[in-house]
Amino acid sequence: MALIEARNIVKAYPDGTRALSDVSFDIQEGEFVAIMGPSGSGKSTLLHVLGFLDGQTSGTYRYNGKSGDQYEPDEIAKLRNQKMGFVFQSFNLLPRTDVLENVALPLVYAGIGKKEREKMALKAIRLVGLSSRIHHDCSVLSGGEKQRVAIARALVNTPDIIFADEPTGNLDSASGRVVLEFLQKLHSEHGHTIILITHEQSTAEHAERILSVRDGQLESDVKVEHRRFAKEGYEK
Repeated sequence: MALIEARNIVKAYPDGTRALSDVSFDIQEGEFVAIMGPSGSGKSTLLHVLGFLDGQTSGTYRYNGKSGDQYEPDEIAKLRNQKMGFVFQSFNLLPRTDVLENVALPLVYAGIGKKEREKMALKAIRLVGLSSRIHHDCSVLSGGEKQRVAIARALVNTPDIIFADEPTGNLDSASGRVVLEFLQKLHSEHGHTIILITHEQSTAEHAERILSVRDGQLESDVKVEHRRFAKEGYEK
């Protein structure tokens, strides 16, 4: 059974515009998949459907064998909080709050006590190599450091799957390589399922498989034959 099963997914708006049109594919547990396409292609809309951030207009979406319409709202909220991690291009951090508090935030919503929250957050922060920045406000961090904080926050609940929406889009090339290297490390060493959204072929080739989307339709689904591997740049 696939972790993700999308069948004939359509996302339409009241004016008749279709962001997604008849999109179908499966993603297995433990895969690293890139969804690639130009601006306006529907790739981020697709991520929102897969991450239960938005619903499709028609078609069937199954996560871990269960159709999206079978989940109650509180079940979806719990699923997003505990089984899914999200990393966005704009980081979405609290700027006047330190690294530890930002990373621990999902644990607050999960109802985990303060002592255990801090323990889990510190583990995630160490994993992304930011032990020396624990009590720094996120507003003083570099772009690359902010994205690593966002990754730590996505990891803190040990999710089954990580959705990364253009995670290198606001970064310089060196910081982008660090982020991509870390995503590859999470996949190869920790077994996380990763879905990476990007408009760049070179970034997509860090994944094992590329789904290409254009004008809301799935153009191709190919295995990456010559996979790119980012240079090491994270703290051991």
